Amino acid sequence: MLRTGLLIALSTLAVGGTVTGSGIAGAQAQAQLAAGRSPREATAPMATSTAEQLAVSAHLRTRGALFYGAWWCPACTAQKSLFGRQAAAQLPYVECDKTDSGRQRCIAAKIRAFPTWELNGKRVEGVQSVEELKVWSGYPSARSSAKAN
Repeated sequence: MLRTGLLIALSTLAVGGTVTGSGIAGAQAQAQLAAGRSPREATAPMATSTAEQLAVSAHLRTRGALFYGAWWCPACTAQKSLFGRQAAAQLPYVECDKTDSGRQRCIAAKIRAFPTWELNGKRVEGVQSVEELKVWSGYPSARSSAKAN
């Protein structure tokens, strides 16, 4: 019951509407359409990661950032794809829906939307570009670029 409620609430936030009697499968389809992606696109293979994507992924992990998401979330898939295959596999990812322990961790963290990034008590919700994450997390080159402007 709790799981279903959490999924409906998160699906509603992701889609921006209400989930009707079609259940979770309907919510997933609505989320795919809302994101402008077909189910095939959401599962397409990711590109090979660049050195920068790998470095930013390692930086986020080292700094203690967390990326909360769900396996069925198209926005989470899009977030991972911005890093490429290898760097995405190294992201500090917390799966909020495959296991009871993951669901409980995300409930305890009061995750309201997917994806959610958290670092040092600061949160950002929604898909973030690699550049946005660099600035948000204090990535060294992002700080020096910001100071130069």
